[in-house]
Amino acid sequence: MVQQVTNGIKISVETNFEGTTIHKQNLYYTFSYSITIENQSNDSVQLVSRHWDIFDALKSLEVVEGEGVIGKKPILKPKTSHTYNSYCNLVSPFGSMSGYYNMINFTTTKSFKVQIPSFQLNAPAVLN
Repeated sequence: MVQQVTNGIKISVETNFEGTTIHKQNLYYTFSYSITIENQSNDSVQLVSRHWDIFDALKSLEVVEGEGVIGKKPILKPKTSHTYNSYCNLVSPFGSMSGYYNMINFTTTKSFKVQIPSFQLNAPAVLN
């Protein structure tokens, strides 16, 4: 697990290799990840959008941006958390992801970024 705190918001990431799939005669390595966003501040905040940099050892950098996470824009009151699960397909058994969330502080009405710590995506069988 990797963790990072930015502006009182703690991001924790756990990853898992789910196996391989074939789509249109191409082999893909599928990785799932679980992210917990914990509001350790004294203010209510809302996650409004995300930015991902996805690195694949056999492919160029892929940038993914969008509103919320998995169709939600969670509001986190002080000392609460939100957990969600998602996945990523790579053409290589090795890669990594990093990025940030754009959030709004309801007390100050200001937007701010919360860094998502870089995490590795490695197929364990390939490492042996």
